Amino acid sequence: MVQVNYVNRQRFEDAPTFPEYLDTVEKNREMWLGVYKRVRLPEEVVAEASRMRGGWHLVALSEDWCGDAINTLPVISRLADEAGWDMRVFGRDDNPDLMDSHLTNGQSRSIPVVIVYDEDFNEVGWWGPRPDEIQSWVMDEGLSMSSPERYKEIRRWYAKDRGRATLSEILGIVGAAA
Repeated sequence: MVQVNYVNRQRFEDAPTFPEYLDTVEKNREMWLGVYKRVRLPEEVVAEASRMRGGWHLVALSEDWCGDAINTLPVISRLADEAGWDMRVFGRDDNPDLMDSHLTNGQSRSIPVVIVYDEDFNEVGWWGPRPDEIQSWVMDEGLSMSSPERYKEIRRWYAKDRGRATLSEILGIVGAAA
């Protein structure tokens, strides 16, 4: 299968950085800003990320209404900042070519999705829409709950996890490619 490269330097640089994206957020604005302000990265995570040499570029597919994006993208953005990586945010609905090539289980336009590119904009991996542990729970036990109850449990999980699973999984992708 031939891999199509959907993002080049120009398309990447034309997209907003995470702080620029935050300036445009309308839905759940206080939640986005609150999570972003509270993110604290463990020193060992920053050290590990900083050792991963290469000009890493992260593309996040998001929409401002997405609760999973609210809980993960601020964490990933802080990691990118601390490690010297470049991260940009693309709207899911405005970028169907990217979204449709990174579907959850090959069928769902679930977000967020974070696509990792090397310095030459070759895709090396992608992550999403949520950490493996909570995604497995959602696809199993969570499906038997009503949406409000399921999302309550998801929010509880994110609050307890504090971004650790997300950080580990993103570092795994970059580390495998480094």
